Amino acid sequence: MPINYDQIMSAECSQGNASYKVDDVILYHLSVGAGNPPGDSSELQYTYEKGLKVLPSFTVVAPMGINISAVFKTPGLDINPAMILHGEQAIEIHQPLTAKANYKTTMKIAEIYDLGKAALLIIEVSYFDHEDKPMFTSRMSSFLRGEGGFGGPAAPKTQALAPQRAPDGTLNSSTLPQQALMYRLNGDKNPLHADPAFAKKVGFDKPILHGLCSYGIACKAIVDKVLDGDVTQVTSYSARFAGIAYPGETHSVSYWREGSSIFLGSKVKERGSDIITNAVITLKEGCP
Repeated sequence: MPINYDQIMSAECSQGNASYKVDDVILYHLSVGAGNPPGDSSELQYTYEKGLKVLPSFTVVAPMGINISAVFKTPGLDINPAMILHGEQAIEIHQPLTAKANYKTTMKIAEIYDLGKAALLIIEVSYFDHEDKPMFTSRMSSFLRGEGGFGGPAAPKTQALAPQRAPDGTLNSSTLPQQALMYRLNGDKNPLHADPAFAKKVGFDKPILHGLCSYGIACKAIVDKVLDGDVTQVTSYSARFAGIAYPGETHSVSYWREGSSIFLGSKVKERGSDIITNAVITLKEGCP
């Protein structure tokens, strides 16, 4: 059954209540490589509850209090879940992140674009404190393979392209062979990231690392080495998932600083293949 654009866009938002605690933040940080070396004071700020700070990318795993799979049952959106591919991720930070929080959430389909052979679905989850002030927003862009041609709007041609010059620097972040097994404890239990037999069945030599883990690794590298560990400077972060990484490989993150924007991309150092492209971190006004 083809996608019904008008029916999808008129659907009501889902609403929920949720919270996260200190241990959730620490687990996330460990799962994207924090804590190495374990006694380093800058790493303890991510892994020890005393003086704990929160990486902006933690927002992609913050509990929603809403079952995200319900969005794919929206009237007018009759699709095969096996044809869904997470293509891009974006976050916006509206107020400083705290080490624990209680909040309200809303989830909606912000837009669905017709790409011809596929559709591009934008899911937006907004988080509010109990005074209804925005805390942060997460936008997930998913390609729905084989679902194009329904007559919807074309996707805007917006890309975060890095400057045409040599990068200002390249940062290497190693990962552990068990990195995906740690990251899945944040909530993504897809067997592709844990089960060798399942990975082979779908065309991979072995389980692959979560794309959002790579997203967090790149964020941490920039915050630590370019922003001197100041997590509060980041107001937004968007990226496109361009390829896969395996646990145990090294992520090589190149960056370009242009005013209040830091353009970045990451590759697998050992294989030279792209992991994240078209990525940009935006800084709050007045940052040096």
